[in-house]
Amino acid sequence: MNKKAFNLKDFLINYGVILIIIILVAFTGIKSPNFLSPSNLLNLLLNMSARLVIALGIAGCVITAGCDLSAGRIIGLGGCLAGILLQKADYSGRFIQGGKPMNVFLAAIIVMLVCACFGAVTGSFIAFLSVPPFISTLAMMEIVYGLNLIVTNATPLGGYVTEYTNLASGRFLMIPYLVWIAILIGGISWFIFNMTRHGKYMYAIGANPQAAEVAGVPVKLTMVMIYAKAAAFYGLAGFMLGAKSGGASVNLGLGYEMEAIAACTIGGVSVTGGRGKVSSAVIGVAVFEFLKAALQFLGVNANAQWIALGIIIYIAISLDIRKYVAKK
Repeated sequence: MNKKAFNLKDFLINYGVILIIIILVAFTGIKSPNFLSPSNLLNLLLNMSARLVIALGIAGCVITAGCDLSAGRIIGLGGCLAGILLQKADYSGRFIQGGKPMNVFLAAIIVMLVCACFGAVTGSFIAFLSVPPFISTLAMMEIVYGLNLIVTNATPLGGYVTEYTNLASGRFLMIPYLVWIAILIGGISWFIFNMTRHGKYMYAIGANPQAAEVAGVPVKLTMVMIYAKAAAFYGLAGFMLGAKSGGASVNLGLGYEMEAIAACTIGGVSVTGGRGKVSSAVIGVAVFEFLKAALQFLGVNANAQWIALGIIIYIAISLDIRKYVAKK
Protein backbone atom coordinates (compact mmCIF):
# COMPACT_ATOMS: atom_id res chain seq x y z
CA MET A 1 0.00 0.00 0.00
CA ASN A 2 1.44 3.35 -1.04
CA LYS A 3 1.45 5.98 1.64
CA LYS A 4 0.57 9.49 0.63
CA ALA A 5 3.71 11.62 0.58
CA PHE A 6 3.91 14.33 3.21
CA ASN A 7 3.22 17.72 1.69
CA LEU A 8 4.56 20.57 3.83
CA LYS A 9 2.62 23.19 1.88
CA ASP A 10 -0.72 21.43 2.43
CA PHE A 11 0.13 20.85 6.08
CA LEU A 12 0.83 24.54 6.65
CA ILE A 13 -2.36 25.54 4.83
CA ASN A 14 -4.45 23.16 6.95
CA TYR A 15 -2.80 23.73 10.32
CA GLY A 16 -0.74 26.92 9.96
CA VAL A 17 -2.95 29.07 12.20
CA ILE A 18 -3.06 26.40 14.90
CA LEU A 19 0.74 26.00 14.78
CA ILE A 20 1.18 29.75 15.22
CA ILE A 21 -1.06 29.71 18.30
CA ILE A 22 0.79 26.70 19.77
CA ILE A 23 4.12 28.52 19.36
CA LEU A 24 2.63 31.67 20.92
CA VAL A 25 1.24 29.68 23.86
CA ALA A 26 4.58 27.93 24.41
CA PHE A 27 6.43 31.25 24.30
CA THR A 28 3.95 32.81 26.74
CA GLY A 29 4.26 29.80 29.06
CA ILE A 30 8.04 30.20 29.15
CA LYS A 31 7.92 33.95 29.68
CA SER A 32 5.03 33.84 32.20
CA PRO A 33 4.98 30.52 34.11
CA ASN A 34 1.58 31.38 35.65
CA PHE A 35 0.03 31.19 32.18
CA LEU A 36 0.07 27.40 32.21
CA SER A 37 -0.76 27.05 35.91
CA PRO A 38 -3.68 24.75 36.81
CA SER A 39 -5.77 27.67 38.09
CA ASN A 40 -5.35 29.67 34.87
CA LEU A 41 -6.04 26.63 32.69
CA LEU A 42 -9.21 25.99 34.69
CA ASN A 43 -10.20 29.61 34.18
CA LEU A 44 -9.63 29.21 30.44
CA LEU A 45 -11.89 26.14 30.43
CA LEU A 46 -14.56 28.16 32.22
CA ASN A 47 -14.30 30.92 29.59
CA MET A 48 -14.44 28.34 26.82
CA SER A 49 -17.59 26.62 28.09
CA ALA A 50 -20.28 29.03 26.86
CA ARG A 51 -18.33 29.89 23.71
CA LEU A 52 -18.08 26.20 22.82
CA VAL A 53 -21.86 25.82 23.13
CA ILE A 54 -22.27 28.80 20.77
CA ALA A 55 -19.74 27.37 18.30
CA LEU A 56 -21.45 23.97 18.33
CA GLY A 57 -24.73 25.66 17.47
CA ILE A 58 -23.29 27.77 14.69
CA ALA A 59 -21.25 24.86 13.28
CA GLY A 60 -24.39 23.22 11.92
CA CYS A 61 -25.29 26.41 10.06
CA VAL A 62 -21.77 26.75 8.62
CA ILE A 63 -21.68 23.07 7.54
CA THR A 64 -24.73 23.80 5.37
CA ALA A 65 -22.80 26.74 3.83
CA GLY A 66 -24.83 29.20 5.88
CA CYS A 67 -24.21 31.50 8.82
CA ASP A 68 -26.10 32.95 11.76
CA LEU A 69 -25.66 36.62 12.54
CA SER A 70 -28.49 36.52 15.10
CA ALA A 71 -26.52 34.35 17.53
CA GLY A 72 -25.22 37.21 19.69
CA ARG A 73 -28.64 38.80 20.15
CA ILE A 74 -30.28 35.45 20.92
CA ILE A 75 -27.57 34.88 23.55
CA GLY A 76 -28.59 38.21 25.07
CA LEU A 77 -32.25 37.18 24.98
CA GLY A 78 -31.43 33.87 26.66
CA GLY A 79 -29.45 35.59 29.40
CA CYS A 80 -32.21 38.12 30.06
CA LEU A 81 -34.96 35.48 30.09
CA ALA A 82 -32.95 33.43 32.56
CA GLY A 83 -32.48 36.53 34.71
CA ILE A 84 -36.21 37.31 34.71
CA LEU A 85 -37.06 33.76 35.79
CA LEU A 86 -34.31 33.38 38.40
CA GLN A 87 -34.26 36.61 40.41
CA LYS A 88 -34.61 36.34 44.19
CA ALA A 89 -38.14 36.77 45.55
CA ASP A 90 -37.03 39.57 47.91
CA TYR A 91 -34.83 41.40 45.39
CA SER A 92 -35.87 45.07 45.24
CA GLY A 93 -35.35 45.28 41.49
CA ARG A 94 -37.22 42.06 40.75
CA PHE A 95 -38.67 42.09 37.25
CA ILE A 96 -41.80 40.06 38.08
CA GLN A 97 -43.15 41.38 41.37
CA GLY A 98 -44.81 38.91 43.71
CA GLY A 99 -43.61 35.81 41.91
CA LYS A 100 -41.24 33.08 43.03
CA PRO A 101 -37.98 32.16 41.32
CA MET A 102 -38.28 29.18 39.01
CA ASN A 103 -36.40 25.91 39.27
CA VAL A 104 -33.01 26.44 37.59
CA PHE A 105 -33.26 23.36 35.38
CA LEU A 106 -36.79 24.25 34.26
CA ALA A 107 -35.70 27.83 33.54
CA ALA A 108 -32.90 26.55 31.30
CA ILE A 109 -35.36 24.37 29.34
CA ILE A 110 -37.78 27.30 28.88
CA VAL A 111 -34.97 29.58 27.73
CA MET A 112 -33.82 27.01 25.16
CA LEU A 113 -37.35 26.40 23.86
CA VAL A 114 -38.14 30.11 23.49
CA CYS A 115 -34.87 30.76 21.67
CA ALA A 116 -35.40 27.68 19.48
CA CYS A 117 -38.67 29.22 18.26
CA PHE A 118 -36.78 32.22 16.89
CA GLY A 119 -34.29 29.90 15.21
CA ALA A 120 -37.13 27.91 13.66
CA VAL A 121 -38.56 31.12 12.17
CA THR A 122 -35.16 31.99 10.72
CA GLY A 123 -34.76 28.50 9.29
CA SER A 124 -38.25 28.63 7.80
CA PHE A 125 -37.47 31.80 5.87
CA ILE A 126 -34.25 30.23 4.59
CA ALA A 127 -35.87 26.90 3.70
CA PHE A 128 -39.29 27.82 2.38
CA LEU A 129 -38.77 31.33 1.00
CA SER A 130 -35.15 30.87 -0.14
CA VAL A 131 -34.02 33.93 1.80
CA PRO A 132 -30.19 33.86 2.03
CA PRO A 133 -28.98 32.93 5.54
CA PHE A 134 -27.08 36.21 5.77
CA ILE A 135 -30.26 38.26 5.23
CA SER A 136 -32.58 36.04 7.26
CA THR A 137 -30.33 35.96 10.32
CA LEU A 138 -29.56 39.68 9.99
CA ALA A 139 -33.28 40.42 10.12
CA MET A 140 -33.77 38.12 13.11
CA MET A 141 -30.84 39.78 14.86
CA GLU A 142 -32.67 43.11 14.75
CA ILE A 143 -36.03 41.61 15.70
CA VAL A 144 -34.66 39.77 18.74
CA TYR A 145 -32.74 42.82 19.89
CA GLY A 146 -35.84 44.99 19.67
CA LEU A 147 -38.01 42.47 21.50
CA ASN A 148 -35.38 42.12 24.21
CA LEU A 149 -35.26 45.89 24.66
CA ILE A 150 -39.04 46.00 25.01
CA VAL A 151 -39.27 43.06 27.42
CA THR A 152 -36.48 44.28 29.72
CA ASN A 153 -37.06 48.01 29.14
CA ALA A 154 -33.30 48.10 28.45
CA THR A 155 -32.71 47.54 32.18
CA PRO A 156 -29.83 45.33 33.39
CA LEU A 157 -30.88 42.31 35.45
CA GLY A 158 -29.38 41.00 38.68
CA GLY A 159 -30.22 39.65 42.11
CA TYR A 160 -30.15 36.01 41.06
CA VAL A 161 -30.84 33.02 43.30
CA THR A 162 -27.72 31.26 44.55
CA GLU A 163 -28.73 28.00 42.84
CA TYR A 164 -28.24 29.81 39.53
CA THR A 165 -24.97 31.61 40.26
CA ASN A 166 -23.58 28.43 41.83
CA LEU A 167 -23.45 26.95 38.33
CA ALA A 168 -20.41 29.15 37.75
CA SER A 169 -18.77 28.82 41.16
CA GLY A 170 -19.66 25.19 41.96
CA ARG A 171 -17.54 22.24 40.90
CA PHE A 172 -17.83 18.50 40.38
CA LEU A 173 -14.59 16.49 40.41
CA MET A 174 -12.74 19.84 40.61
CA ILE A 175 -14.25 20.95 37.29
CA PRO A 176 -16.80 23.82 37.16
CA TYR A 177 -20.41 22.90 36.43
CA LEU A 178 -20.43 25.15 33.37
CA VAL A 179 -17.61 23.11 31.86
CA TRP A 180 -19.60 19.92 32.46
CA ILE A 181 -22.57 21.51 30.67
CA ALA A 182 -20.33 22.29 27.69
CA ILE A 183 -19.01 18.71 27.71
CA LEU A 184 -22.59 17.40 27.76
CA ILE A 185 -23.59 19.60 24.81
CA GLY A 186 -20.44 18.50 23.01
CA GLY A 187 -21.38 14.84 23.50
CA ILE A 188 -24.94 15.45 22.32
CA SER A 189 -23.66 17.33 19.28
CA TRP A 190 -21.21 14.53 18.43
CA PHE A 191 -24.06 12.02 18.56
CA ILE A 192 -26.28 14.21 16.34
CA PHE A 193 -23.51 14.88 13.83
CA ASN A 194 -22.27 11.30 13.54
CA MET A 195 -25.00 8.89 14.61
CA THR A 196 -28.30 10.31 13.36
CA ARG A 197 -30.02 10.80 10.01
CA HIS A 198 -30.24 14.49 10.79
CA GLY A 199 -26.45 14.66 10.90
CA LYS A 200 -26.10 12.83 7.58
CA TYR A 201 -28.72 15.12 6.03
CA MET A 202 -26.83 18.17 7.31
CA TYR A 203 -23.59 17.15 5.59
CA ALA A 204 -25.44 16.18 2.40
CA ILE A 205 -27.12 19.60 2.23
CA GLY A 206 -23.79 21.34 2.80
CA ALA A 207 -22.10 19.35 0.04
CA ASN A 208 -24.87 19.80 -2.55
CA PRO A 209 -28.41 20.81 -1.55
CA GLN A 210 -29.89 20.04 -4.99
CA ALA A 211 -28.40 16.53 -5.07
CA ALA A 212 -29.53 15.97 -1.47
CA GLU A 213 -33.11 16.86 -2.36
CA VAL A 214 -33.06 14.55 -5.37
CA ALA A 215 -31.75 11.78 -3.09
CA GLY A 216 -34.79 12.17 -0.83
CA VAL A 217 -33.30 14.30 1.93
CA PRO A 218 -35.98 16.48 3.60
CA VAL A 219 -33.92 19.60 2.97
CA LYS A 220 -36.45 22.18 4.15
CA LEU A 221 -37.33 20.45 7.42
CA THR A 222 -33.65 19.75 8.13
CA MET A 223 -32.74 23.41 7.64
CA VAL A 224 -35.47 24.51 10.06
CA MET A 225 -34.22 21.99 12.64
CA ILE A 226 -30.60 23.11 12.21
CA TYR A 227 -31.36 26.76 12.91
CA ALA A 228 -33.79 25.90 15.74
CA LYS A 229 -31.16 23.70 17.40
CA ALA A 230 -28.53 26.40 16.95
CA ALA A 231 -30.77 29.02 18.58
CA ALA A 232 -31.51 26.67 21.49
CA PHE A 233 -27.75 26.36 22.03
CA TYR A 234 -27.38 30.15 21.92
CA GLY A 235 -30.10 30.45 24.56
CA LEU A 236 -28.28 27.95 26.76
CA ALA A 237 -25.04 29.89 26.28
CA GLY A 238 -26.83 33.07 27.42
CA PHE A 239 -28.10 31.15 30.44
CA MET A 240 -24.52 30.08 31.23
CA LEU A 241 -23.05 33.55 30.74
CA GLY A 242 -25.70 35.03 33.02
CA ALA A 243 -24.76 32.58 35.77
CA LYS A 244 -21.05 33.35 35.27
CA SER A 245 -21.43 37.14 35.40
CA GLY A 246 -24.22 37.25 37.98
CA GLY A 247 -26.21 39.58 35.74
CA ALA A 248 -27.39 40.18 32.20
CA SER A 249 -28.35 42.92 29.78
CA VAL A 250 -29.52 43.13 26.19
CA ASN A 251 -25.88 43.44 25.07
CA LEU A 252 -24.86 40.12 26.60
CA GLY A 253 -23.19 38.07 23.85
CA LEU A 254 -22.81 41.02 21.47
CA GLY A 255 -20.45 40.03 18.64
CA TYR A 256 -19.98 36.46 19.84
CA GLU A 257 -21.36 35.10 16.56
CA MET A 258 -18.37 36.37 14.58
CA GLU A 259 -15.92 34.79 16.98
CA ALA A 260 -17.85 31.50 16.88
CA ILE A 261 -17.88 31.41 13.06
CA ALA A 262 -14.15 32.15 13.01
CA ALA A 263 -13.47 29.51 15.67
CA CYS A 264 -15.31 26.89 13.62
CA THR A 265 -13.36 27.85 10.51
CA ILE A 266 -10.01 27.71 12.30
CA GLY A 267 -10.87 24.27 13.65
CA GLY A 268 -11.81 22.90 10.23
CA VAL A 269 -15.50 23.63 9.60
CA SER A 270 -15.58 24.83 6.00
CA VAL A 271 -17.53 27.98 5.16
CA THR A 272 -18.16 26.42 1.74
CA GLY A 273 -20.21 23.67 3.37
CA GLY A 274 -20.16 19.91 3.75
CA ARG A 275 -17.18 19.58 6.11
CA GLY A 276 -16.69 19.93 9.85
CA LYS A 277 -16.73 18.03 13.11
CA VAL A 278 -17.49 18.65 16.77
CA SER A 279 -13.74 18.49 17.37
CA SER A 280 -13.38 21.37 14.88
CA ALA A 281 -15.43 23.63 17.14
CA VAL A 282 -13.50 22.50 20.22
CA ILE A 283 -10.13 23.19 18.59
CA GLY A 284 -11.23 26.54 17.20
CA VAL A 285 -12.63 27.80 20.50
CA ALA A 286 -9.49 26.64 22.33
CA VAL A 287 -7.30 28.47 19.81
CA PHE A 288 -9.23 31.70 20.30
CA GLU A 289 -9.25 31.55 24.09
CA PHE A 290 -5.57 30.68 24.35
CA LEU A 291 -4.73 33.45 21.88
CA LYS A 292 -6.62 36.07 23.87
CA ALA A 293 -5.13 34.88 27.17
CA ALA A 294 -1.60 34.79 25.74
CA LEU A 295 -1.90 38.34 24.41
CA GLN A 296 -3.10 39.52 27.83
CA PHE A 297 -0.21 37.81 29.64
CA LEU A 298 2.26 39.29 27.17
CA GLY A 299 0.93 42.76 27.98
CA VAL A 300 -0.38 43.51 24.50
CA ASN A 301 -2.57 46.61 24.41
CA ALA A 302 -6.21 45.58 24.94
CA ASN A 303 -7.33 47.54 21.87
CA ALA A 304 -4.58 46.02 19.72
CA GLN A 305 -5.79 42.54 20.66
CA TRP A 306 -8.84 43.08 18.46
CA ILE A 307 -6.51 43.63 15.51
CA ALA A 308 -4.74 40.33 16.20
CA LEU A 309 -8.06 38.49 16.40
CA GLY A 310 -9.19 40.08 13.14
CA ILE A 311 -5.99 39.02 11.39
CA ILE A 312 -6.45 35.44 12.59
CA ILE A 313 -10.03 35.41 11.29
CA TYR A 314 -8.91 36.82 7.95
CA ILE A 315 -6.12 34.25 7.55
CA ALA A 316 -8.30 31.30 8.62
CA ILE A 317 -11.16 32.05 6.24
CA SER A 318 -8.77 32.90 3.38
CA LEU A 319 -7.02 29.56 3.78
CA ASP A 320 -10.37 27.76 3.89
CA ILE A 321 -11.51 29.42 0.66
CA ARG A 322 -8.15 28.60 -0.92
CA LYS A 323 -8.59 24.91 -0.09
CA TYR A 324 -12.03 24.96 -1.71
CA VAL A 325 -10.74 26.67 -4.89
CA ALA A 326 -7.83 24.23 -5.12
CA LYS A 327 -10.21 21.26 -5.09
CA LYS A 328 -12.39 22.61 -7.89
